[in-house]
Amino acid sequence: MYLVAGVTGNTGSVVAATLLDAGARVRVLVRSEEKGATWKARGAEVAVGRVDVADDLSSALAGTQGAYLLVPPDMRATDQLARARRIVDVMVESVRRSAVPHVVLLSSIGAQHASGTGPIQSVARAESLLGSLDVALTAVRAAYFVENFGSVLHPVLGDGVLPAFFDPTLAIPMVATRDIGRVAAEALLAGPRSRRVLELAGPKELSHADVAATFSKLVGREVRVVPVPPEARRAALVGAGVVDDLAGLFAQMQGGLESGRVAWERTGTESVRGTVGHEEVLAPMVKAALGARG
Repeated sequence: MYLVAGVTGNTGSVVAATLLDAGARVRVLVRSEEKGATWKARGAEVAVGRVDVADDLSSALAGTQGAYLLVPPDMRATDQLARARRIVDVMVESVRRSAVPHVVLLSSIGAQHASGTGPIQSVARAESLLGSLDVALTAVRAAYFVENFGSVLHPVLGDGVLPAFFDPTLAIPMVATRDIGRVAAEALLAGPRSRRVLELAGPKELSHADVAATFSKLVGREVRVVPVPPEARRAALVGAGVVDDLAGLFAQMQGGLESGRVAWERTGTESVRGTVGHEEVLAPMVKAALGARG
């Protein structure tokens, strides 16, 4: 039996589906029976509870041979790091209580650093604390999500503009969430192997210029990149509706991508390449957005 958290999100849903397709027994942790109905219909066991409540998570973990855990996002939280600390503390306590032998953690590129990486600091702390327990930890350090470009579809489609919050010529590792879920599920099925760090990227590195070219192809008009200068990034994010605290963390992460701080560790890690190209992710996003506009 494997526990999968975050099944209402992009990565957890793929983890659970991949495990079920492989014939594994799966338990999903959801906030309500209603949210678990689809998974119950597919043969999964449903545990109702919250990832930030130790009794709930400990109970869900009981009797499992492995678990997929993550720090779920909350774009409305006004103190992101404090919220993440509470979740990680619950996670660590629950793993200790349940004695689950293997945890696959959704982590991030740059998580080898405890600070200076924006929101990535949260998963760095999770890696450190879970790694101190008597449990086999597989940290899936994912690259920049291709799905992040969904947040800028409005200017792309409306104005033919792709805002770039870091150097638009800088090619960085990016990855589709489908690849993240698949690799995490495969790690669970492979079983515990002490501590592993998987540095997961997509088929190739990409720049904003590359993504703009793909958007141009998909929408049938030129999409040009407009760089947002470092001093304006936080304010621009706030103007787009991002909570100020999170905007500041994002701006720090974006600076880390430019400086090279948010990068692969490489030493003592395993490099993994996904198979899902960025156009496979962007095309349905654009199609859905255009369809919604009529």
